[in-house]
Amino acid sequence: MTATAVSVTIDDLPELAGRSFGPSGWHEVTQEEVDLYAKVSGDDNPIHIDAEFAAATPFGTRIAHGLLTLSLVVPLMREVFHVTGVGMGINYGMNRVRFPAPVPVGSRIRVRGEVTEVTEVTGGYQIVNAVTFEVEGSDKPACAAELVLRYYR
Repeated sequence: MTATAVSVTIDDLPELAGRSFGPSGWHEVTQEEVDLYAKVSGDDNPIHIDAEFAAATPFGTRIAHGLLTLSLVVPLMREVFHVTGVGMGINYGMNRVRFPAPVPVGSRIRVRGEVTEVTEVTGGYQIVNAVTFEVEGSDKPACAAELVLRYYR
């Protein structure tokens, strides 16, 4: 499937509601990333970092942190979603976030999404993107979230 990239100016944002984007390219989630995330976040749950422990769980292997997976929205979305003419863009928050399936270390993920809402705010626009993280070879998504972004002139 060919990726569909959205590339618009800030003035075009009001017309984006209902527009889909992605999928991004595949990104392999490595143990090094998981270990670094564990160190930075303080989340040293053995399901993420201890191979022997993880092998004895229902997952059978180490898995990525859900929040690590979610944080990969930045580089993955950058591949397929661009807004130009912006003085400042910020992550305003998340609405609903779910982690329906694990991301085994060594697997590959990608993101796709849809702009579900565009609202004018003072100095710019707020958009809501429903994003889904797919795991290669899995029927269930690793993460589904509503990412709220703000773009200011």
